Amino acid sequence: MLRPFPGLLLLLWPLLLLPPPAAPGLPARPGFWRLVPRGPLGSPGRRSAPAAPSGAPTLGPGQPGGARGAGVCKSRPLDLVFIIDSSRSVRPLEFTKVKTFVSQIIDTLDIGPADTRVAVVNYASTVKIEFHLNTHSDKQSLKQAVARITPLSTGTMSGLAIQTAMDEAFTVEAGARVPSYNIPKVAIIVTDGRPQDQVNEVAARARASGIELYAVGVDRADMESLKVIASEPLDEHVFYVETYGVIEKLSSRFQETFCAPDPCMLGTHQCQHVCVSDGEGKHHCECSQGYSLNADGKTCSAIDKCALNTHGCEHICVNERTGSYHCECYEGYTLNEDRKTCSAQDQCAFGTHGCQHICVNDRPGSHHCECYQGYTLNEDNKTCSVRNRCALGTHGCQHLCVSDGAASYHCECYPGFTLNEDKKTCSAIEEARRLISTETACGCEATLAFQDKVSSYLQRLNTKHILSGRFSASP
Repeated sequence: MLRPFPGLLLLLWPLLLLPPPAAPGLPARPGFWRLVPRGPLGSPGRRSAPAAPSGAPTLGPGQPGGARGAGVCKSRPLDLVFIIDSSRSVRPLEFTKVKTFVSQIIDTLDIGPADTRVAVVNYASTVKIEFHLNTHSDKQSLKQAVARITPLSTGTMSGLAIQTAMDEAFTVEAGARVPSYNIPKVAIIVTDGRPQDQVNEVAARARASGIELYAVGVDRADMESLKVIASEPLDEHVFYVETYGVIEKLSSRFQETFCAPDPCMLGTHQCQHVCVSDGEGKHHCECSQGYSLNADGKTCSAIDKCALNTHGCEHICVNERTGSYHCECYEGYTLNEDRKTCSAQDQCAFGTHGCQHICVNDRPGSHHCECYQGYTLNEDNKTCSVRNRCALGTHGCQHLCVSDGAASYHCECYPGFTLNEDKKTCSAIEEARRLISTETACGCEATLAFQDKVSSYLQRLNTKHILSGRFSASP
């Protein structure tokens, strides 16, 4: 015969498999089965062997109960509804324990619109939906809402509570995901008494609608009723604790039930680039854009798309470090909007030629620079330098322009003319004489002055004439 475990213990009642008949003369007792984690993403777990009469592991104070550490596993997304009994038999302190149990389960879940959503249905002889699946989207607000729940005090209408959860809590309007999302619908009912209404049919309809039912019985809970409510296999969906004092210990078991090891979070995946969780504790590796997964399924190699000749570039394919590529065009061409083909540039028309004076198109995509008359093209084949300022015709000389170098010149006059003070225009010498003759010539000094000026003009003209003859005679 099994001897009692010391202290307040977590007991699992084997409702699906019955124990062997007791030996003659000895009273029959049910065997004790401890909960094992369900398979990842809700697949059935494997049951352990029956607990030994002595020395079997039990849930005592301070023990983690086999829960995986935070960050090691990821809970599957659920639409989770707690159905909690707050009838008169549940004392205020005990009801607080139930709320702590609910909050601890919430702590183990990934809460959010794309993860697990939680609702609470409170019941006694009446039913009250405390909040819907779409009311709270973070743990803190959820736990605060749970802490504010108060008991309803009378009756135990478990069937009515399950029906209300089906009709009002597990609806799309209340926040449940549509069936195409394949998000499991889970209900956990906690009670310490016998239902005062019929639960058989309503629980069967709930299970048939796709709701997975867990039944947690405390103290005086009717085990047959729990068995009728819960989903199969019963040894994984029916829990029993002797008192509310140890119900909190069940939260770690539910963590294991709703949680699968996540190699991506553990860092044991060995993926070189990206680890993708597939659920059920499985994963696969992927590579960043521009890389391909090697045969080992873990490491990545850059894809040389240029070498593969699948790039589609009309002119030039350029590999990038990221394993990607881009297209470029030959000189004189521009990349089209498709980022692959090229069009010849009319750089002369675009004004992108860089020629200082004149741009001349040679053929599509090609050009050369030229200079205005009187300029010469520099070595850069773009800029121009003055070759002969006199040849430009912009010198302003009235008669003769004489080049003094690449950028310098001076003006001269034809024979019989003299250069005016502006250094550009010329005046005839006869006119100069007439102008001079208007000066007062009475007196010796005036006459001498007139003669000196005339001699000076004649001498200068003679000198220029001689020089001009020398230059024209030279080869």
